[in-house]
Amino acid sequence: MNLRRTAMLAALAARLSWSLLRHPPPRRVSLAERLANLPLRGAPVVSPVTVRWNDNQIPWLEAERDADLAVGLGVVHAHLRLAQMEVLRHIAHGRTAELVGGIALPLDRSLRVLDLARAVPSILDAMPTATRAWLDGFVAGINHVVDKARLMPPEFPLLGLDRAPWHATDVLAIGRLASWDVSWLAMVAGLRLAGHPDFAALWRAMGDAGRAADPLDAVLGATGHGSNAFAVAGTRAAGNAFLASDPHLGLHVPGLWIVAGMTSPGHNAVGLMLPALPFVAIGRNRWIAWGGTNLHALSSELIDVTDEPASSFAPRAAIIRVRWGRPETITVRETAFGPVLNDAPLIAIPTGRTLALRWVGHRPSDELGAMLALNRARDWVTFRAALEGFAVPGQTFVYADAAGRVGRAIAAHLPRRKPEASMNLATPAREADYWDAFATARDLPQSIDPPDGIVVSANEPPPRSEILIGLFFSPTTRAERLRELLDVATALTAADLARIQRDDLMASSRELKSALLAAIGDPAGLGKTERSLVARLAAWDGSYPVESTGAPAFEILLARFARGFLDEVRLAAYRSGWRFRQRLLADMREAPPGIVAGTILRALPDAARRAARTPTWGAMHRLRLAHPLSRLPLVGRRWAMADLPSPGSDETVAKAAHGLVEARHSVNYGANARWISDLADADANEVVLLGGQDGWLGSDTLLDQVALWRSGRLVRIPLRPETAATSFPHVTVLTPPDQGLRRCST
Repeated sequence: MNLRRTAMLAALAARLSWSLLRHPPPRRVSLAERLANLPLRGAPVVSPVTVRWNDNQIPWLEAERDADLAVGLGVVHAHLRLAQMEVLRHIAHGRTAELVGGIALPLDRSLRVLDLARAVPSILDAMPTATRAWLDGFVAGINHVVDKARLMPPEFPLLGLDRAPWHATDVLAIGRLASWDVSWLAMVAGLRLAGHPDFAALWRAMGDAGRAADPLDAVLGATGHGSNAFAVAGTRAAGNAFLASDPHLGLHVPGLWIVAGMTSPGHNAVGLMLPALPFVAIGRNRWIAWGGTNLHALSSELIDVTDEPASSFAPRAAIIRVRWGRPETITVRETAFGPVLNDAPLIAIPTGRTLALRWVGHRPSDELGAMLALNRARDWVTFRAALEGFAVPGQTFVYADAAGRVGRAIAAHLPRRKPEASMNLATPAREADYWDAFATARDLPQSIDPPDGIVVSANEPPPRSEILIGLFFSPTTRAERLRELLDVATALTAADLARIQRDDLMASSRELKSALLAAIGDPAGLGKTERSLVARLAAWDGSYPVESTGAPAFEILLARFARGFLDEVRLAAYRSGWRFRQRLLADMREAPPGIVAGTILRALPDAARRAARTPTWGAMHRLRLAHPLSRLPLVGRRWAMADLPSPGSDETVAKAAHGLVEARHSVNYGANARWISDLADADANEVVLLGGQDGWLGSDTLLDQVALWRSGRLVRIPLRPETAATSFPHVTVLTPPDQGLRRCST
């Protein structure tokens, strides 16, 4: 059966690759050509909307009416990222087999079980009139591009996409996709270890900082579970506050951020937006600035319904359309707690258990309204009030304002769990009656005006609370390093913050290096190659610049040692968490000295040979920027766009994650945008993307910011419309149906 399935999948992959071979590689497209594809005439606006563009194709929108600004944002998002938005729409609805054929059926079956958009109808029913009007205007702008643009993105024929109208439900479904949490995936992984004799210790290793190593995580985790955000008060920055934020996501082209500026009677903001979501997620207005990091909130849990009667399960049929194949009808089961995960083929539920998923995101909430209120907030009070409606994904928001104040607030809706319920990997159905009362932002930790004038968030454990906030957090490595760097200066500047965002030192690696060297002992009796590796380690300070010779020596030796020192189950459990290095170091300290020394001396010869072939970290640690189509056989190479040396590591401030590595490898997750705002100057906002603004294959602005990223340079984005009018030279105007066309001018 496995051989037959493998052959089928190979045939489907080959068919998709062959279909792509019939289409030529994307040609180069200039900025002028891209702007010429904007459908300007007959837009669904009442008054003209001016969209100015800089040379990086970053838009700045000016509208006389709020409703027209929403339309303009929809036009801009669709113009820049329509293909990406279509893929996100198909993922959110479990329709990826329509794009790539039967190879995606297991994914679609699993997504239909999870039913990410379950709460969308209820969200729409309860949505305030003003928020719904904004959402409808945004969707109208998307559909204007879908209907009227002369050309569709190159991916459309490749993936069999047609011009299909968008609906408000699609935007909200993508919002739920962006809101996913993976606590329950870590719990499933924990259940698989339940029979191990050392289960308690292994679960502690995962529970300190679990991250699921699951096929679904590549899709559901696409919007990220990391990030850094920090703010500096006026007391530490010559009277004006600063805010800096760098989100951590999977690395691909195009990335998951759009930069935009905007103004209308009720809106004036600049910052980073997610494709198909009509609000500024990271940025500022005239009064405040905001950034954030994923809270890793416990917004989901497993409910054990193994012993529930058959009447507790309600079947639901779903039809999955398949490119190059027949539609497939599947049946999934629902319970009062949520969908039955056993029906999802990509989720390996332990034998003998039937588990349902309960997720806060399956309940109605209004994150769009909350973020629009946050985008208009003027002070700490209105900022905190806006967060009340924010349920998923749980976030730690960092705040700064023009008065020089800084703060930090947690936003999430979390059940007020019973103490004993928090200890269960899977809560028995008969005990799962505590989701009738929820804590919101007002009940969760928040702080303003810290004595040292510094606020830092880096996915570390939150302050203690009566509410169980989460189980799976990052180590404190990045947060501690950020504080160390920020504490150095008394009058910090934007240049200081930009330098800090690129810091590549990791203290946990420095500690492990010392432990490894101590276990090796006197290198005099070692061979020449081994002594060379030891010398590289001894001279290394724990930093990961591309030119480092010590970083590759350390990582190769660490990988060889860990695989010899830890048994297979323990290695897998430790690697599923963010605290792998800390756990390994603790085990080394507890083990008899002879065990550690013997293991490392056995690992040393092979590690030394590998390290001798790897002169620098940049030669080993690679930033490979590629379109998702690059994974296909035969034609994938044409979609690979860059292969560059990369600084950083798993828990450096400049995050560039990789796991255990012994040879040349790719960064798989890390920082992909940087934002800095100086609250003393409305126009002092700087940004850079790891890639570019445009999602159009072949565009001159698809990868134009990579060189800026690598050199540490940023692009200035003004907040004041009069500044944008002089610094954004390419002008386009969306006109109502009864007005003439105004094309691009410079």
